[in-house]
Amino acid sequence: MPSYLIQLSYSPEALAAMIKKPQDRREVITKLVSQFGGTLVGSWLCFGEYDAILVIEAPDNASAAACSLAVSSSGAFKAFKTTPLLSVEEGMAAMKKAGKLNYKPPTGKK
Repeated sequence: MPSYLIQLSYSPEALAAMIKKPQDRREVITKLVSQFGGTLVGSWLCFGEYDAILVIEAPDNASAAACSLAVSSSGAFKAFKTTPLLSVEEGMAAMKKAGKLNYKPPTGKK
């Protein structure tokens, strides 16, 4: 099943609510992703550009995109970024395919 990295930053209002009443959101996330046949692989709180990161598995890109759209539209986040992840094997297969493509980069020469 494809994996996805989700990076999120809470809105100031959501962050204030979580500071006032700290919450473990893993159960909510697990229930959300199970609705489309996905699973929560892991979640971490962090600081800096993002407040938390998640790794989920989803059956396909459309399911992961639907999750991102539903959550992003809630207004609870100032940033919500989903990145499809490739296994090492998928990445190597992509590199092998790329090596067979005939691509010419743009140049400044006429």
